Amino acid sequence: MRNNREEMVRSCERGIPVWVSVGCLLLCIHFHSVTVAGAALKQEAALDSGATVLNHSMSLVQRMEALLAMGNGSDVTLRVQTIGTDEVKVIPAHGLVLALQSDVFEELLLARNNSVVVLRETPECAAVFDKFVRYLYCGDISLRLDQAISLHKLASKYHVWGLQQGLTQYMTQHLSSESPTGHVVGWYSYALQIGDVALRDSCLQYLSWNLSSVLQSAEWGSISEDLLLSLLQRSDLILQSELELYEALEAWISQNQPVSATVETALRAVRYGMIPPQHLFRLQKQSALMLKYYESIRDLLYLAFQFHSASPIQLAKYFDVNCSIFTPRNYLSSSWGSPWVINNPTRDDRSYSFQTQLGPSGHDSSKRVTWNALFSPRWLPLSARSTYTELGAMQPTRTEGGRPRIIITPATSSPDFAGVSFQKTVIVMARQQGKVVVRHVYNFHQSTEEAGDFLVDADLQRRSSDYLIDSSLYLHIVIKPIYHTLLIARK
Repeated sequence: MRNNREEMVRSCERGIPVWVSVGCLLLCIHFHSVTVAGAALKQEAALDSGATVLNHSMSLVQRMEALLAMGNGSDVTLRVQTIGTDEVKVIPAHGLVLALQSDVFEELLLARNNSVVVLRETPECAAVFDKFVRYLYCGDISLRLDQAISLHKLASKYHVWGLQQGLTQYMTQHLSSESPTGHVVGWYSYALQIGDVALRDSCLQYLSWNLSSVLQSAEWGSISEDLLLSLLQRSDLILQSELELYEALEAWISQNQPVSATVETALRAVRYGMIPPQHLFRLQKQSALMLKYYESIRDLLYLAFQFHSASPIQLAKYFDVNCSIFTPRNYLSSSWGSPWVINNPTRDDRSYSFQTQLGPSGHDSSKRVTWNALFSPRWLPLSARSTYTELGAMQPTRTEGGRPRIIITPATSSPDFAGVSFQKTVIVMARQQGKVVVRHVYNFHQSTEEAGDFLVDADLQRRSSDYLIDSSLYLHIVIKPIYHTLLIARK
C-alpha cells in the first residue's frame, strides 16, 4: 500500500489526475484479489458448503445514486449544451465513475483543462442525458418507448456497450407495445441508419406479420417511401386481403403526396389478380387514385381480368402465371383459410376441418377444397409411425418423447387440382405487452404435409408460455394456391 501511495504522489507530480491513479489502484487491487486469492476462495467455498453470502449490492447502488444526486465529492462538471438552443444542463459528476464506464469519457477527462467538460447534444439526447448519467452510477434505467433511440445514440457515442445492447434488446422485445403515434417505423429507420441488421430485420418482420393492425394505425402514414416499396414486394405479408392493402396504399399516397414515379411504382406492386373482379370494377369507377393513374397500370388490370375470366389451365398456356400478380400473400379472410383455437394443447390430439376456394382466379372462386388439420402435442416423425389403419384413417403414434406436430392434407382430390399446388402456412398468435400479435409463421413446402420445425422451441407445458394465450394455442391456417405454367404456346 505504501508503494501505491508513492505512485499516487508521483502521478500528481507528472500531471496525471489523482482520480486516474485511484481508479488504477482500485482495478489493480480487484485484479490481484481475483487472480491470486481466487483459487483459495473457490476452495473455501467448496469446503464450507454451509457458507452464507451477504449481498448488500442494493444499498451500494442507493449510495451511488445519492452520491450523484447530492454531488458530494464531485470533481468534474458536465455542461450539456443543447444544439440549436441556449439551453444548458449542468450535472456534477465524479471522474472515476465516468472513466470506469466509458473510454470516451476517460479521454475527455484526460484532455480537459479544468473541472468542466462541455458536451453538445441534440435536443432529444440532451433531454435524457441525466438518465444516461444515472445509468453510469446505478446500472439501471427507466425509459419510455420514445426515449429508446436517444438513449441508444448516447450509449453508442460514449461506448457504453452494455447499455447499447440492452436498449437493442428492449426495442426488439417491445415492438408490439402501444404508443400514440407508433414507434416501430422510427426504430426501423434508425436501425437502417446505424447498420443494426438484427433490429432492422426484427422491425421489418413485425410490420410484415402484423400489417393489418399497422394499416389501421397512425404509424402507417409515417412509413417512408423506401419502406413502403419494400413491404409491397413481399409475399409474406399477413393481412385480410389485397383489397385492404390497396385502400391503405391510397390513404398513404393521399397523406404523403409522393412524386408520380413513386406512386406508379407502388401501384404496380399491387397484386390485382388477387382482388375479385367485382372489386376491381368498383375501383375503376370510384377510386380517385386509380382514375388518375389508370394508364400506368392498365396492362396489369387487363391481365387481372383475363386471369379471372379464363381457365387457369388455358391462361397458363400463354402467360407466365408464376409472376407476383398471380401469387397470393398470407390473407386472413375466410376464402383463404381459417383460425383454429386449441384449448389445453398438451392434453391430446385434435383434428379440424375447413374449406378454402380452389384458387384466386374468378374461374375457380366457386370451387371449394376441404382440408383436414391434425395436431398432436407429442408425435413421432412420419417415418416412425403408421399412417393408416384398416379403415383408411390416419393413425397417429404418440409418445412422451415426441414434440408438437401439425399435418394439413386435402380431404379429397380432383382433376381441378391440375396445374395448382398449395402452399400451407400456419400462423401462431401470442399476447405481447397486452396485445395479440403474430408470434411465429411456419411455411410448409408445397409437396409436404407438415412443417418439420413446427413449435420446436415452444414449451407448451408452461401456462405462461410465449406461444399460448390464456393456456390456449391460437393458430390461423392459410392455404395459398399457386398456379404453374403448363406449356408455352409457339408463336
